[in-house]
Amino acid sequence: MYDLVIIGSGPAGLGAAVYGKRAGFSTLVLEQAPMSGGQILNTYEVDNYLGLPGISGFDMGMQFREHAEKLGAQFREAEVFGIENGPDRKIVKTSAGDFEAGAVIIASGATHRKLGVPGEEELSGMGVSYCATCDGAFFKDRTVAVIGGGDVAVEDAIFLARGCKKVYVVHRRDELRAAKSLQEQLFALPNVEMVWNCTVNEILGTEAVSGLSLHDKKENRDLELFVDGVFIAVGISPNSGAFAKTVKTDASGWLEAGEDCATSVPGIFAAGDVRTKKLRQVITAVADGANAVASVQEYFLHIKG
Repeated sequence: MYDLVIIGSGPAGLGAAVYGKRAGFSTLVLEQAPMSGGQILNTYEVDNYLGLPGISGFDMGMQFREHAEKLGAQFREAEVFGIENGPDRKIVKTSAGDFEAGAVIIASGATHRKLGVPGEEELSGMGVSYCATCDGAFFKDRTVAVIGGGDVAVEDAIFLARGCKKVYVVHRRDELRAAKSLQEQLFALPNVEMVWNCTVNEILGTEAVSGLSLHDKKENRDLELFVDGVFIAVGISPNSGAFAKTVKTDASGWLEAGEDCATSVPGIFAAGDVRTKKLRQVITAVADGANAVASVQEYFLHIKG
């Protein structure tokens, strides 16, 4: 029986672990992956976290976990299947058995969204990637395409342009959604070319990616783009399926929780990318971890009368 069980060890989960231990709670962190850090493990460089400019995502994840471990948080690698809401405790069902807790913080994060076009699944790992920092080195001096128009897509394109011969950025609109500072960096690169108003029909290739079949919406015509790799950055989806029957979600599957991280079920909280929120960044995830623990403290005071 733990005071607090945290599901996920990305920035939100690790932030909650630090604050949970500082609050004096017996704290267990459950993580499905072999390493902590969540999505930041796939980030080459984090330049917008206060006090740590230019740190690699991997190093940031390791430092966050070391901090939590130093304070005494326990970690267990396990896949979580769901949460049973009992009258005086929560039971977290996992591949490593059941864990009982007075309160639970869900910090399971989100995963990369897919295009759902022919060739995407077949060529995954053979030129199709969702992580430029993981796979970009395989395309040194080659031609690649980045699909998307948000911050992640532009960051990926900037990173790939450092080693690739040519980088196409394919976007379905005629302007990017990314931050202006990122756009300025992107447009200044000589080996980056924008492909506006285009959607992907198909990713071409047999044993490896050979190109893209695109549809130009403005000119209403199809065209092909010859590339060696395709990096897809079209958003994320919440890792909330295991909890959707227990706590309330919105239409897109995000766990409904405000700044206090309280879900529809007393004693179950949601922090980080998995919850409904406007800005999903490392700094807001860590803040969620702190807010969630503050709410856990209030919850314990309430149930103890």
